[in-house]
Amino acid sequence: MHPQSAAFERALAFHCAPALSGAAPANLVSLARSEYPDLPALLARYGRRLEPLGIRLFPLCQCDRRWLLLVFRPALLRQALAPVQVRACLLRCGYPAGGTLAEQLELLRDRVSHGGGFPHEIGFFLGYPLADVLGFLALGGECCRMSGYWKVYGDVAYARGCFARFDRCRDRLCRGLADGTPLLELLQTQRAQAA
Repeated sequence: MHPQSAAFERALAFHCAPALSGAAPANLVSLARSEYPDLPALLARYGRRLEPLGIRLFPLCQCDRRWLLLVFRPALLRQALAPVQVRACLLRCGYPAGGTLAEQLELLRDRVSHGGGFPHEIGFFLGYPLADVLGFLALGGECCRMSGYWKVYGDVAYARGCFARFDRCRDRLCRGLADGTPLLELLQTQRAQAA
């Protein structure tokens, strides 16, 4: 395997295991341009192979030094954005009422790239609980009850359960890669076992 591909698989497994495993609708990973000079070609190659598994790769932004990539499962992401309260919050943030997932992602990309600050409503896209996204928006990240994959303002027990499940996903994928199994094979095996 090409060294850049191996590094890419390790980064995806470490940072995006919950989305890759179907435990979360999406995850973000930041990749150094110096380490991934051919990232568009890499994304095209992996995208073709991940899409049949229900996984998409979506570059959110790029700067001189880094790429920010959203790894997501369209079906789970639609579910995460579907609740009435989430749609109402996104509408207040400028997202179109009844917009398609593609339209929402394009607006998110625009807000990340040109918004002048990081759009904290991204928590909805990442599947964070409503209370936690609203708490973060209201308190600017201060005074949370717990911190892990996200800052928790609501149900701590639920968040602990999610964090433990996400850790297991990460451990399983990273261990498989360390044992020499390619990421796509790990995901195909996981899919077969779930069926």
